[in-house]
Parts: sequence; structure tokens; C-alpha cells
Amino acid sequence: MKSSTAIFYMIFSVIAFSLMNAVVKYLNDFSAYQIVFFRSIGTLFFTVPLILKAKIPILGNNKKLLLLRGLAGVVSLTCFFQSLNYLAVGTAVSLRYTSPIFAAIFALIFLNEKIKPIQWFLFLVAFVGVLIIKGFGVDVNSIGLMFVLLSAISLGVIFVVIRKIGATESPLVIINYFMVMAFVFGGIMSVNYWKNPNLIEWLLLLSLGVFGYIGQLYMTKALQAHETNVIAPLKYLEVVFMIVIGAFWFGEIYNLWTLLGIALILTGLVYNIYLKRKQS
Repeated sequence: MKSSTAIFYMIFSVIAFSLMNAVVKYLNDFSAYQIVFFRSIGTLFFTVPLILKAKIPILGNNKKLLLLRGLAGVVSLTCFFQSLNYLAVGTAVSLRYTSPIFAAIFALIFLNEKIKPIQWFLFLVAFVGVLIIKGFGVDVNSIGLMFVLLSAISLGVIFVVIRKIGATESPLVIINYFMVMAFVFGGIMSVNYWKNPNLIEWLLLLSLGVFGYIGQLYMTKALQAHETNVIAPLKYLEVVFMIVIGAFWFGEIYNLWTLLGIALILTGLVYNIYLKRKQS
């Protein structure tokens, strides 16, 4: 497959995830639990039939690791959706992308993967970006910051668990565990916070799972089709898209300090990807 096709797939994936985040922000009258519930329904609509059609064992092989991945996914998703009630979408997405820092630390502890000095320096650059956003950014709420960092930490756990699982499980089974647990958790927790959607809101809520599935599918296709060091950094275009959407759709303001912090986060993490791929 041509690199241009893989790049198109990744950009298409990023657009889908950006639209999902924008819809979540727009539906801020709904609880994060109800949004998690609807986010899972849309994806299960795709994953369950595909697993049954391919005759893949739905419970998988590594049940404990799959449950841990699902739990970490539910925590990460719920905390991220909660953070959007307190933070600008571009800021929230940028801060969530600190997850590779936590993934590297967890991989060092649990998988004995080494972190080179230059990587520690790049992680420090990204973390300084977080401090700048918090210290000088426009109205960065502490509760929102706590939620988004919890989301990033949980995402770091996910990366390590999936690496531990390796190729022993179908990606469909991994996603399905996550979505089933999100469905159950979101459904139970939203009972006391349930808000009846109107027709437009029903469509938007159900679209979350569709956008999420399309984003996941085309990201996987892109990573399978071309070198990771070319494709993976394109994921960070989501930050740019979310800043544009936040500014033009939600009227959010990003001062120069916030943009500097975001630039440091992206620089530290994208260059880290480049170095790791160059060394592998």
C-alpha cells in the first residue's frame, strides 16, 4: 500500500476522533456516564457481529489482562469525558497525550523496558508544557486537570497491558472487552443521572460509537499499512483539529502561553516517537 494511502487513513481516523470529542463537548448537559454508555453501544454494534462472523472466541485467552485493559479503558474514557466539562477541548486533548510518559514509566517498572536519557529529557519538555498550561493558560480548572491526568495515566496502563497481551488476542476481542465493560459501567452509573435525549441528541449520542469505531478502524489500517514512525506522529494532528474546533465551534480562547505549552507537549512526544523508531 502506498504511504499516501496510509497517511490518508490516519488523517481520516484523526478527523473521526476529533468529531467524537466535539460531539461529547457539545453534549455537556449529559453526564459522562451516559456518554460512556452511548459511546459503547455504537461500537458494540460493529464489534459483536464481526467477532461472531469470524468465529473468534469472544472471551479471549488472557481474561485477567483483558479485564484489566477494559477497566483501565473505562476509567480513562470516563475521566476524559468528565474533563471536557471543565477544560477547553484542545487543552484536554493535549494534556491527555501525556499518556506516553506514564506508559514508558509503567513499561520500565513492569516490563523492564529501558528509557534512554534523551527520552527522559523529552518527557521533561512535555511535562514543562503541562506546567505552563496550568500556570499561565486561560482558566485551566484544577478539577478538569485532575480528571484529564487520571485519563492519561489510565491510558498509559492500557498501552502496557496491550503490549503484554501482544498478538495472542484479536484486536476485536480487546476492543469488545472494553466496550462491554463501558456499556455495563455507563449504564449502571447513569441511572441516577439519566437525561432523556431529544431526536437530535439521540442521533448525536449514537454517533459517538460510530465515530469512535471508524477512528479505531482507520488508525489500525494506517499502522498496519506503513511504518509507525511516519504514521504515529500524525495522531497528534488531533490536537490541532481540536483547537480549531474549540475556537470556531465553541468560542474557546487559547492564549500564547497555552499554545506554547501545547507545542512543548507535542514536540517532546513526537520527537520521542521518532527516536524510538529510529533506534528499533
